[in-house]
Amino acid sequence: MHIPLTWFLLALAVWHPAPTAWSTVVEDFNHVERCKDSLYMGTPPRGIFGANLKKICQRYADKPRFVTLYDSKKRIPVYSAYTFKKTEGDRRVDYPWMFEPQLAETDGNGNMMPFPTGYLHMKFEDSQAVLDDYSDVVLYERGHLNPDQHQSHPHDRAATYTLTNVVPEIREFNIGPWREYEERIRIRLNNYCRGTAFIVTGVTTRGNMIRRNNQDRVAIPEDIWSAYCCTEYDRNAPHDVRIRFPSHGALAKNSKEGSSVQEFTVMELENFLKFHMNVDQNLQIFYDNCISPSPLPLYLHHTI
Repeated sequence: MHIPLTWFLLALAVWHPAPTAWSTVVEDFNHVERCKDSLYMGTPPRGIFGANLKKICQRYADKPRFVTLYDSKKRIPVYSAYTFKKTEGDRRVDYPWMFEPQLAETDGNGNMMPFPTGYLHMKFEDSQAVLDDYSDVVLYERGHLNPDQHQSHPHDRAATYTLTNVVPEIREFNIGPWREYEERIRIRLNNYCRGTAFIVTGVTTRGNMIRRNNQDRVAIPEDIWSAYCCTEYDRNAPHDVRIRFPSHGALAKNSKEGSSVQEFTVMELENFLKFHMNVDQNLQIFYDNCISPSPLPLYLHHTI
């Protein structure tokens, strides 16, 4: 008996149903389409470990925007990784603060959600920071790891306003040295990066916490660090700029006074992080250390 093709395909769909909604909290960034586009060579930083780490593909308006490795016990991101978009550097007009429902439940469409004006179920507070954690804190501000001024499209900028992308930063540090560094990198990549720039920004911690209702709630970073990778850059840039490509790193203390942002190589940054984070000796922020892919086949590399 001849079975119509449409019947066969229908039966196949019943036995092998297509996935319905993309989960935002994933086992691997490769599991969500376009999620790994935020990572150089589609590869996340290597060598970071911990029992409470969650991989978040940050989705807004049904599209992945960037990725975050989130510590659900400390309730802060370990790092956020994103692609830099050329921009004039103007800051947001008004975007609502959002949270990540998939840290607490698997229902929904996988998008980050604005905080409700009323009650928020305790299960969400257990898994991540909420607005109340920052409401009565005088010393600290919500500091972006993926800053909105490094994004151009309104949806990409709105997506940075999730609490899973922010950490408590000393106010004077946030609006002073670190904002100046973010602007310096924006201008540098705007002017001299000819391809895609990948940025990873993260934190170290020492056990200090924001407390609420006599409970430890949100870890306070000791250091803020960042690194970028751009393999296609202006080879005719001034020497003091050219030596900061294809990659460069930065580090600063999250402190009120005397903090400055120090720039150095990504390898030097990695050596510092090996003693100040839960990482192994194979820590690598960018795949193959952000070395420009060679157009020559391997057997001709000796001729370069």
